[in-house]
Amino acid sequence: MERTKEPEPADVPEGPPLRAIADAVRRERTRRELSLGELARRAGLSKSTLSQLESGSGNPSVETLWALAVALGVPFARLLETPSQPVRVVRSGHFAPLTSDRAPFTSALLAACPPGARRDLHFVTAEPGAAREAHAHIPGTVEHMLVSAGRWLAGPDGEQVELAPGDYACFPGDRPHTYTALAAGSAAMLVMEYT
Repeated sequence: MERTKEPEPADVPEGPPLRAIADAVRRERTRRELSLGELARRAGLSKSTLSQLESGSGNPSVETLWALAVALGVPFARLLETPSQPVRVVRSGHFAPLTSDRAPFTSALLAACPPGARRDLHFVTAEPGAAREAHAHIPGTVEHMLVSAGRWLAGPDGEQVELAPGDYACFPGDRPHTYTALAAGSAAMLVMEYT
């Protein structure tokens, strides 16, 4: 009987895929016929920050990429897309997280929305401290959160719910919402569904 070779674990990435992000932001900005200055204005960023990002020399936070996705009217994952493979395994701890510049929160895109599908899968972690405040995403966005560790307070502003391991919550992502870790080592799977 022939044994199937297990995929070799990849080296742990040091950060987000900067070249892919730079290319995606430039592609989407050009597709919408926006100048660098106009996109920066719409996203609430400085023109120099956007210029650095498009050149591949910036180090974007989660907030920066969400602001750009909303300003461009595209799913968040479209700014992180990398070439896909037929079988893709992401080993625990072997993904490139994006960090928040406002809260002890990270997000790693595990699966982007392929053409024709309308969902993205993220693995998020956080430590107790400031809330990760998320602006409204593109209209029709729904978030699905399944807690795997720790405790969270999450949901739309004024309607947050406390979640423990194994708890699932579904809420509108096209309204301002927050994620707050209530225990050390909090982790969850987050599915962004776009309509």
